[in-house]
Amino acid sequence: MSFIQALRLGILGMAAITAAVFGVLYFQGNEVRNTLVSMADIGGPFRLASSSGGFVDSRDLLGKPYGVFFGFTHCPEVCPTTLYEMTRTLEAVGDEAREFRLFFITVDPERDTAPMLKDYLSNFDPRMEALIPTPEELARIARDFRAIYEKVPASDGEYTMNHTATVFLIDGKGKLANTIFYIEPPESRIAKIKKLIAGG
Repeated sequence: MSFIQALRLGILGMAAITAAVFGVLYFQGNEVRNTLVSMADIGGPFRLASSSGGFVDSRDLLGKPYGVFFGFTHCPEVCPTTLYEMTRTLEAVGDEAREFRLFFITVDPERDTAPMLKDYLSNFDPRMEALIPTPEELARIARDFRAIYEKVPASDGEYTMNHTATVFLIDGKGKLANTIFYIEPPESRIAKIKKLIAGG
């Protein structure tokens, strides 16, 4: 994914929040639909397999703020950059964020196995955990979060994935509280995490 593509996807992810009352474009299967979206409409319950074993159920997360990011291990730029930035952000927030978790939901379950995802995330903050949806689960949770993912064939016969470059911040009630978009300034990321943890 090029820098321009990543930036556009990041802006699109933020549009789900900043343009909520005016309506946004989102993908549903192969269709693009126009609809009014509010912050309360973004996100939803999930129960997905974890790369660490077992499942993560959003009902068990009530009372605990967390983040959700859609990506894949073969991502050349957006994913490693975002996870690195989030690692630095959590380090900067310090002990306040000790119970914060960031869930990395793969948009490439065809290639991203549990061992691969676990090894990939070992390069970043230990509070990050990979979740592995089935294709059907991925379609549903992406729709719930108004996230975009698309397989893009490459010239060598392989493929890459275009995807929304946004971290969704979920509060203790399980509701969307804010977002962090790609290449957002460090001070803004830190402030948003602190506000989320404080319940603001």
